[in-house]
Amino acid sequence: METSFVFFVAVIGLVFGSFINCLVWRLYKETSLMGRSACPRCFKQIAWYDNIPLLSFIILRARCRHCQKKISWQYPLVEFFTALLFILTFLKNHDSPQLLLLLLRDWLVIITFVIVFIYDLRWQLVPMVVVWPMIVIVFILNLLLGVPFLNLIIFGALSAAYFWFIYVATSGRGLGEGDIWLGMLIGVLLPQMGLLILALMLAFIIGAIVGIGLVLIKKKKMKSAIAFGPFLVLGATISLIYGEQIINWYLQLL
Repeated sequence: METSFVFFVAVIGLVFGSFINCLVWRLYKETSLMGRSACPRCFKQIAWYDNIPLLSFIILRARCRHCQKKISWQYPLVEFFTALLFILTFLKNHDSPQLLLLLLRDWLVIITFVIVFIYDLRWQLVPMVVVWPMIVIVFILNLLLGVPFLNLIIFGALSAAYFWFIYVATSGRGLGEGDIWLGMLIGVLLPQMGLLILALMLAFIIGAIVGIGLVLIKKKKMKSAIAFGPFLVLGATISLIYGEQIINWYLQLL
């Protein structure tokens, strides 16, 4: 495979990572998605040469050109990891005759997952405005990829029902309503029992490790609420990209 293809994919990922940062802030502030980006501190418009993914952050030394306030590390990290995930999904699917459909599905899912990760982590909310349409889009794209209609219905419903049960059993203290819809999205995205179970197991394992770690370093108390959406996103992303390899590795151990 030519390095130029991977580089091109990386550039696309960086651009979308920059877009995600802008979109998350505007969704939270409920402002128009149109118009130029501005510094959230001094509200000065950001010139195009100060908005180049990764490079501008380095050149400006993580400070706004106008007010000299620090720029959050969220911006370069989101750009970097979005590009990385775009590359990994491209490498996973590049030999498939359905490459374009797979990339369209996976990249849209990655964009949605990164938005959910940031939004839920910062504000303890799952942005349904991106999750609801993505359920429909992934459903349609998986149909086009040859996934049986009944499989999508069953796994989407099973995953949603699982989180609904936890929500009801804990009176909403275990997770939020948004996690139910996020669970449905994951079920539609991964309509195979092994991949779905792996995604959920990883989410709970990662969540438990992080939760215990936060308690040990006294950042959280035992009864403190922790957003579960980011862990669901991490588990689903790992299962999407490496799920088959992990399951095959596990089966070889038996």
